[in-house]
Amino acid sequence: MTLTIAITSDFICPWCLVAETRLSQAIAQLNPPVEIERLWIPFELNPQMPEAGMDRKTYRTQKFGSWEYSQALDAKTVQATQADDINFRYDLMTVTPNTLKAHRLTWFAGKQGKAIEMAEHILAAYFTEGQNIGDVETLATLAAEIGIDAAQTKALLESEAGIQEVKALEQQAIAQGVHGVPTIRIGQEIISGAQSIEVFIAALQKAVNELTIA
Repeated sequence: MTLTIAITSDFICPWCLVAETRLSQAIAQLNPPVEIERLWIPFELNPQMPEAGMDRKTYRTQKFGSWEYSQALDAKTVQATQADDINFRYDLMTVTPNTLKAHRLTWFAGKQGKAIEMAEHILAAYFTEGQNIGDVETLATLAAEIGIDAAQTKALLESEAGIQEVKALEQQAIAQGVHGVPTIRIGQEIISGAQSIEVFIAALQKAVNELTIA
């Protein structure tokens, strides 16, 4: 009996990291535990972002009207997730990246059964270490850290491999009604946003019960 969970997410969304963290904690609390298959579905919040990304201060100032307001929003994220054991380091971030390469790497990692591990590693690298996850060298290093060949990763990202596949998955998600992230499908239930661990546990248990009945 396998429960499939589809996670539609983007790497520049802090709430995607929060949701992934809470979902993992909820899965760990399932009793009895069941086999879980997690699927990572790409979504680009800024598909028009230049390939090299943008200076974060410049981008956020343009988007939110002022750097001070942007910093206030970051502070709210930190305050709202104090119980989640996530060390947000907005102070280390210098670039708002284009995330297509990160999604292509995650797609590539999925061929080795490591999509979720890769995605979690990229999210953590960006939000807790301030790494530029739009940079090929950075992504190759992150891939190597979870056992994916760095040279193969660089060759992939310096080609056009995976672009059509990622774009097709994005369009499929939009066609299914996804317009924001995180969006998580657990069984027949769709959960939007970084809900509480309790909400995830309830959805997981309901989905497991439905599987058992079926």
